[in-house]
Amino acid sequence: NLTELRKLHCQIAKQGLIHRPSTVAKLISTCTALGTFESLVYAKNILNQFRYDNQNDGTLFMYNSLIRGYSSIGLGKEAIWVYLEMLSLGISPDKYTFPYLLSACTKISATAEGFQVHGSVIKMGFQGDMFILNSLIHFYAECGEIVMGQKVFDEMIDRNVVSWTSLICGYARSGLAKEAVELFFEMVEEGTRPNSVTMVCVISACAKLRDLELGERVRGYISSLGVKVNTLMVNSLVDMYMKCGAFDTAKRLFDECEQKNLVVCNTIMSNYVHSGMVTEALFILEEMLRQRLVPDRVSILSTISVSAQLGSIFLGKCCHAYVLRNGLEGWDSISNALIDMYMKCGKQEVAFAVFHPMANKTVVSWNSVMAGYIRNGDLSSAWEVFNNMAESDLVSWNTIISALVQESMFEQAIELFRTMQNKGIKADRVTMVSIASACGYLGAHDLAKWIHAYIKMNKIPCDIRLSTALVDMFARCGDPSTAMKIFNNIENRDVSASTAAIGAMAMEGNGNQAIELFNKMLRQGVNPDGVVFVGLLTACSHGGLVEQGRDIFKSMTSVHKISPQIVHYGCMVDLLGRAGFLEEALDLIKLMPMEPNDVIWGSLLAACRMHRNLDMAAYATERMKELASDRTGIQVLLSNIYASAGKWTDVAKVRRQLKEKGARKVPGSSSIEVNGQIHEFTSGDESHPEMKHIAAMLDEMHCRVEAAGHAPDLSNVLLNVDEEEKEYILSRHSEKLAIAFGLISTDPGTPIRVVKNLRICSDCHSFAKLVSKTYNREIIVRDNNRFHFFQRGVCSCNDYW
Repeated sequence: NLTELRKLHCQIAKQGLIHRPSTVAKLISTCTALGTFESLVYAKNILNQFRYDNQNDGTLFMYNSLIRGYSSIGLGKEAIWVYLEMLSLGISPDKYTFPYLLSACTKISATAEGFQVHGSVIKMGFQGDMFILNSLIHFYAECGEIVMGQKVFDEMIDRNVVSWTSLICGYARSGLAKEAVELFFEMVEEGTRPNSVTMVCVISACAKLRDLELGERVRGYISSLGVKVNTLMVNSLVDMYMKCGAFDTAKRLFDECEQKNLVVCNTIMSNYVHSGMVTEALFILEEMLRQRLVPDRVSILSTISVSAQLGSIFLGKCCHAYVLRNGLEGWDSISNALIDMYMKCGKQEVAFAVFHPMANKTVVSWNSVMAGYIRNGDLSSAWEVFNNMAESDLVSWNTIISALVQESMFEQAIELFRTMQNKGIKADRVTMVSIASACGYLGAHDLAKWIHAYIKMNKIPCDIRLSTALVDMFARCGDPSTAMKIFNNIENRDVSASTAAIGAMAMEGNGNQAIELFNKMLRQGVNPDGVVFVGLLTACSHGGLVEQGRDIFKSMTSVHKISPQIVHYGCMVDLLGRAGFLEEALDLIKLMPMEPNDVIWGSLLAACRMHRNLDMAAYATERMKELASDRTGIQVLLSNIYASAGKWTDVAKVRRQLKEKGARKVPGSSSIEVNGQIHEFTSGDESHPEMKHIAAMLDEMHCRVEAAGHAPDLSNVLLNVDEEEKEYILSRHSEKLAIAFGLISTDPGTPIRVVKNLRICSDCHSFAKLVSKTYNREIIVRDNNRFHFFQRGVCSCNDYW
């Protein structure tokens, strides 16, 4: 120890041996071998005193000892300064200097200094020394300069296992796992026998690749090449099998390991937690405690995650108590995990109590609090946290934008995305999935095109999830052709991508194409789920493909072994009711294995209104009363049925009931995007700044379409007023206002895209057809049910809507 060394130093000085270079060199070497900061300071003082007393610059061995010592305890900067001092005194380095110096550069990632050391190695003719070259490979690999490491490796005349292992580990750490494994096989073919360090690196690379077959092949070399299996290798194998999904094999290896240590226990436990196998993780914890292994912060992190996934506040509190008893609360990762756990257990106050006293509130800490509030449905608190963050990262922005989209606050989400761009924060695919979803719901086609261009321009990786979101976005914006172009470019399509494409065809009313997409999906070996059948049945309903719809519904159970849920029955009721098969729709409802809800009866009620079947409408209404449904839309629909039949007393009764409940009819509204700005119109509202010009255009449009043969369908005005008043009310429907604004605000020939919150009425439908022909414009209307593509006097729905 340093105390004894000081005594020895005094003894040497008393005997007059302190002036001998060899004695001082041994003394310095012994100091540096102790490997503490104090011992190295003492060694440097010895050298400085020797130089002062003897007017001597010291020896190379003394400086090499100091460089080695500083490097060994991670003081790379100090090691480099000693080297520079040595050079300034005219002492030339030897082959022992450079490995120590390169190790120092590696530990502090001093890439520029390492490059200069490499230059000195070449200038001084040491480029043939294997030890130095291996140190260079290790330096470049650890500093992420794998190309330079490979270049040094390729120029080596002789290589040993250290040369190969350094490069293999470098490739693995640089995220080039495939190249690391390929290099390992090349090494074996050349006859170099790997050691345990080599095997650990290669096995870790297989784990990153999630390639079980490759991992098994590499494992076979352990016994065939006679590599000694140690605990570190067992740990790597367990991790590899767990990441490849071979949990039974990993557990068997773990059980067979005679010397289980904390590292291997943490490895299997954390993998269980990440895979959601929380019960198995708890069994490992129990075994750790049984073997008297003291859990560390890695163990406790996994255990806190288990309690979060289970929603077990008792286990979470036990973890928290352990953290406090063992002084682990100083670790940011531990505090962040506790915040996440308490939030998932619904204990927001306790989570904030953990967060508040944290000395180092990192951006991860703030994100954990914000995500917790969002998870518990408290968007206002999450928004407050976001605004109070001293520093935010991409995760922060993605979290709050996603929350806004989930709450249907689409315009606010897009506005926040614009703010994010202004602050210079570059979006990733997670951001763009949320923004594409928001844009799709708004039906903002110009924005959709900009989003697609932004993704391409910024080279954001377009994985299957983002591609699917883009397909859905363009489909909702009334651009099925672009949606299908993106879909056709998706490789390895999954059921979600196919569902989005089928949904695009359903919105367009192209039932046959939707069925073809479904059959193609089956031919490609993709198994359907319940969601894809919803899109498929909706497409059949919109396309009037009754027989095909019946066959698809039957095939769910007979072919695909999927039990229809209430949403599928709802689609069938809509399909049959829309086509006029009201009795069959009612029979289907009566045969349902579950109780029909108000949505099912609402679909039948809508069909009754379409086909003017008052008796069945009354029956459906009675069934809905039994459900005690308070859905305003259903009550309004019933009122409209009575109004269509001229039963104004019944209309007044229903509307009085709505008024007593405090409910009111949702007014029809339509929006249109012009020059990147969304303009919204409400039926009968004339407050738009351009209303003077809109009214003039409406008058012109009515004159021209009347000349083309349009007669107002007054049955769409469900009010007890005279015909003149009805005509005026019809003329101020929101979609007509939006179309008129589109005509005066866009260039001739430009498509007009309108998004409506309710279903388009028959009068507006026939009106839009004639406007598209009269003004030679394509008019695209997305109502709350489907898309209508009006072109040259014809609608894509073929008047079946």
